[in-house]
Amino acid sequence: MGNIRLDAYKLISLDKIPSTQDYAHDLIARGEATNKTVVTALAQSAGRGRYKRTWVSHHGNLYASFIYKIAERDPKLSYAIAVAIAETMIAFGIKPQIKWPNDILIDGKKISGVLIEYAQNFVIVGIGINIETCPAVKEYKTTKMNNYVSVSVNDVLSVLMKKIDKWRGVNFSVVRERWTELAAGLNKTIQFHGKDAELIGLNEDGALVLRCESRYILTYGDEISI
Repeated sequence: MGNIRLDAYKLISLDKIPSTQDYAHDLIARGEATNKTVVTALAQSAGRGRYKRTWVSHHGNLYASFIYKIAERDPKLSYAIAVAIAETMIAFGIKPQIKWPNDILIDGKKISGVLIEYAQNFVIVGIGINIETCPAVKEYKTTKMNNYVSVSVNDVLSVLMKKIDKWRGVNFSVVRERWTELAAGLNKTIQFHGKDAELIGLNEDGALVLRCESRYILTYGDEISI
């Protein structure tokens, strides 16, 4: 394990561990967490995504958990993180889309996922990005950055930290506009709870706006299928 300072972040770099997210939780529980700490691992044996889904974590990809001190929970943070990851892809010449709320797609295939959790007065933002490998997943297609450009984990992490700092620091109206520009399925028919609905966008409170026939629906946490 090594600790270094990078762009005002404290970086804790590990080999193979069960989960960077769990390691971050342990730091907080022990009172050892500080604002802008990043826990990274070369591989994970028990990585996880939203709804406790397994995140397959082979060597060569980015697995990181960002710890930030917060005054209160921010339901709009998810969008800032999604835009930051998408902008990281753009910095390397890749054209991404954002699938509600914060999955990153390249050519319709998932390349990144986000898991946001809270503990005490901290938020933990777990990010996985496929760089050298992409696992076969039954539910959706996957891809990796090295299908498009040759980059290293350190290259991606360095840009990602700068992008997160930028997008966490701007007004939500700016985040909302950029998220909408990058949104997959916008103004198209998607599946919501097994029914057709048109994806309209985000409202000012961060809810996803859908139109089902003549009725508008606001949702904050449900999944959609594109």
